[in-house]
Amino acid sequence: MKTALLLIDIQNDYFPGGKMELVGSVPAAAESARLLAAFRKQSCPVYHIRHLSSRPDATFFLPDTAGAEIYPAVAPLAGEPVITKQFPNSFRDTGLLERLRDDGVDTLLICGMMSHMCVDATVRAAFDLGFSCSVVHDACATRDLTFDQTTVPAAQVHASFMAAIGAVYAQVKSVDQILQEMASVG
Repeated sequence: MKTALLLIDIQNDYFPGGKMELVGSVPAAAESARLLAAFRKQSCPVYHIRHLSSRPDATFFLPDTAGAEIYPAVAPLAGEPVITKQFPNSFRDTGLLERLRDDGVDTLLICGMMSHMCVDATVRAAFDLGFSCSVVHDACATRDLTFDQTTVPAAQVHASFMAAIGAVYAQVKSVDQILQEMASVG
């Protein structure tokens, strides 16, 4: 089994001062950076996923803006692939699937932003494509959502999506759990 780390949409617009600030983006990025460091130390494959908005009414992740750049704490090194997407599902209209298959990857460790959108869509697609998945819950962030005049706090949105993903599509683990597993194998 070959495991790869997918870092989804950890981009400047999701952080303080950005155009779509998420709740908990800074600590989630710090936890993602811990994972990234461990994967780099063990020379395990890493894939950075970057969203660029193409919709005419888009307000964030606009091409050629600082907000669309990958957050510095998890910035890619030379040689680490950056997959650009325009949909929530990181596989849709990208070369991600071919790249993973060419690299012999069958297991994905997924973190990033937003828990309820791109992380969820990518995990479900990966499962349907036959990958074994784990989602790192404390290395993900989201935002408050509103439905029918009810605001659902980000912590509840995140917990709901982690519970749904964990029911069928992936194991849901913490960064510390993942690092302990890597240390026992490595």
